[in-house]
Amino acid sequence: MSVRAIADGLGMTESAVSHQLRGLRQMHLVRARKAGRQVFYALDDDHVSRLFTLGLDHVQHG
Repeated sequence: MSVRAIADGLGMTESAVSHQLRGLRQMHLVRARKAGRQVFYALDDDHVSRLFTLGLDHVQHG
């Protein structure tokens, strides 16, 4: 997803989202791909994706 799409979905500024994504990228939890001036982010691998899904399920059903 693009930083703008993430920011819109979370109701945050693009600057705040970029700051958080930078930290997640340094921890190898997300990966970045540039397309021109835009940067797109995705969860880094299947393990991270499964952990995210489990955490989200826990919050929604907790």
